[in-house]
Amino acid sequence: MLDFETLVRLVTSTPDDPQIRDAFADPVLDEATIARIVTHLPAESLPIIAALLPSERMTEVLSQLDHEDAARILIELDHATQVAVIDAMQPDDAADIIASMSEPDRVRIIDSMPEDEAQELAGLLTWQPDTAAALMTPAFVAVSPRLTADEAIAGIREVAEEFESVHDVFVVDKEARLIGVLALDALVRAPGTERVSRLMSGNPVSVRVSEDQESAARVMQDYDVVTMPVVDDNDVLLGVIAHDDMLDVLEQEATRDIEQLGGSQPLDLPYRRAGVGVLYSRRVWWLLALFLAEAYTGTVLRHYEGEIEQVVALSFFIPLLIGTGGNVGTQVTTTLVRAMGLHEVSLRDMRWVFLKEVRVGLLLGATMGVVAFLRAQLLHVGVDIGVVIAVTVLSISIWSAAVASLLPLALGKLRVDPAVVSAPVISTLVDGTGLIIYFSIAKFLLHL
Repeated sequence: MLDFETLVRLVTSTPDDPQIRDAFADPVLDEATIARIVTHLPAESLPIIAALLPSERMTEVLSQLDHEDAARILIELDHATQVAVIDAMQPDDAADIIASMSEPDRVRIIDSMPEDEAQELAGLLTWQPDTAAALMTPAFVAVSPRLTADEAIAGIREVAEEFESVHDVFVVDKEARLIGVLALDALVRAPGTERVSRLMSGNPVSVRVSEDQESAARVMQDYDVVTMPVVDDNDVLLGVIAHDDMLDVLEQEATRDIEQLGGSQPLDLPYRRAGVGVLYSRRVWWLLALFLAEAYTGTVLRHYEGEIEQVVALSFFIPLLIGTGGNVGTQVTTTLVRAMGLHEVSLRDMRWVFLKEVRVGLLLGATMGVVAFLRAQLLHVGVDIGVVIAVTVLSISIWSAAVASLLPLALGKLRVDPAVVSAPVISTLVDGTGLIIYFSIAKFLLHL
């Protein structure tokens, strides 16, 4: 059996090697590993997978891939196979992949599907892409509250083959409104004559069809549910969100926040597929903006050039002080943006967050101020300069913590992604203001 790295190399360099086809047909190589191999291939090698992968494994592999990658592979198959693969998928996965295809290809596949499945897919494609509706599958098990446990189990058994798995049974009234949820194990253990209405849990947690995907995923995470019902404004049950889809959304959002915290526009494709041009375009505008913003640091230095000429030793510590302010601010921002993402803090907590981070900044500044004073003495610049450096480190630490604690919350109130207040932005803001603090303290303590 070929190892992972060898398979990736062979598919990329010598796709006609018979060892590859044998490996992909071998059940020892599971679908999850095949999907991981595909993610390591360059975009131009994706059509090869359509020829290498046995048709009976195609559905499972494509379901585990990024939707755009799955669409690139699917388009290489003959029309009959395309329809069969899409028809065998869970509706939400099928809709996501079809949505990534061109309009003519999309219409051609849907028109060739059975009428019920075609209508189901067409319905899913009408929802806005970032809503809970676009994440849901219309395949769920629902029963009437009037049924007995035996009747409900018999009904579930009749339709069980249509579902990938059944975790929760939803209870709906005559108008299909969600009124309860019933765990499958509780149903199985109950006496056969017990009514569903007595077994179900009322007031089930649900999300509206127009809810943002990240918000819906957070609700699922908070309530620790395997499936989340999606309802319209009249509480009519339209579909459910599966646990694996929730994890995908949270991973995407976390990736987006991390990339923005680093001062880069988020990638909309895997890093391995991102060429030099793509990475350049995602980073250059941020860097240019920060470069221009950083220019005011030079203006500050120019303004205080007289003080620097009088006490040249002041210039020795500029990199240290700028770095200290940026580092303190970065720590606060990273922690706070993550806490906001987990809904641990919000705008109403601004005063509490501000006071908390200022106290932390005070302690950090005092500790680093002592170290900075000792460093100044090792450079033999005198006690007076050492005191200036120590007081400045303390002041900049408090100032940086204060700024970094307020900006993310304020931008969140303005409906601006708080991750935009990234480490480079905070560093740039604190650099110039930190120099103003430095030279103001120097002028006062050294009587310049």
